[in-house]
Amino acid sequence: MSRGNELSLELITRFRVDSLSSEPALYTPVSHRRRETVAVERVLVTGGSGRLGRAVVRELVENGYEVVAVDRVHPKEQPPEGARFVETDLGDVGQVAGAAVGCDALIHLGAIPAPYAHPDEIVFRNNTGATFAVFQAVSLLGIKRVAFASSVSAYGSAWANEPFPPVYIPVDEAHPMLNHDAYGLSKEVDERTAQMFSRRDRMSVAALRFHWIATREEQLASVTRHRAEPEWVESARTMWGYVDLRDAARACRLAIEATRKQPFEFETFNIVASDTLIEEGTEAMVRQHAPSTQVRTSIPGNAGAYDVGKARRLLGWEPMHSWRHDGKQSGD
Repeated sequence: MSRGNELSLELITRFRVDSLSSEPALYTPVSHRRRETVAVERVLVTGGSGRLGRAVVRELVENGYEVVAVDRVHPKEQPPEGARFVETDLGDVGQVAGAAVGCDALIHLGAIPAPYAHPDEIVFRNNTGATFAVFQAVSLLGIKRVAFASSVSAYGSAWANEPFPPVYIPVDEAHPMLNHDAYGLSKEVDERTAQMFSRRDRMSVAALRFHWIATREEQLASVTRHRAEPEWVESARTMWGYVDLRDAARACRLAIEATRKQPFEFETFNIVASDTLIEEGTEAMVRQHAPSTQVRTSIPGNAGAYDVGKARRLLGWEPMHSWRHDGKQSGD
């Protein structure tokens, strides 16, 4: 560690380690006695006030973790017992590191979640700047286990001004990144940033490439809209994919658990439902509405067009929820 980083860490520790409990933030007390007698892990969750962030906080607490949730805005509800909230600027290394003192792992979710609602330069600067700062902060503290929200948007087709489909299906993690927008590019750069920290600091980093994260109600509404007014060429760009909010949250937990059991370096994972949001056969619709897409492996029935086998093998994750039935998916 350089002398500059040593001084930064010393200042962060002096300023923050004894002051966290007195911060004017939402706080649900955690039993210090429990942490002293039982090996309970503490996880830092950035973007903890967002929809996925709140779901991840609940998922972690329900599975026995302590959580420090950080964000620029306060959550809509009181954090559950075992979690506390600290208002934090994710672009400030010192603030993030102060909140992360005593944490064993990081789940980084804080970002502008889509393009076009903000100017391109704001989307790109916010997302990439926050990712670098958050990784730098946990690097100073020696935290070695990280999961963070990447996106299938990094493949390039999701937000392009002129729709185009994937190069091939099933889309696996080796699919080229062909970005035409600031958001997808920010996710591509985030992955390169994470890979650098993994290489430099020997972190185990899981880049979770989420598809559209939706509640069951949102999934059903999307299906209803498509029935009424199908836009095949437009919707083919994302291969009619999605992932249930609960499955997305579970993927975050399993990612940090996998790195504890069997550390790896930097890995990317598709986190996508095993079926689609359309009632027609997936492969037939691809051949009809995205004829330029190469079908490398036949896709049965309504099975999804994204390969999640790597997440199954390395993380022990598979999608459990579908709009078709609120239980384990079959993809048939």
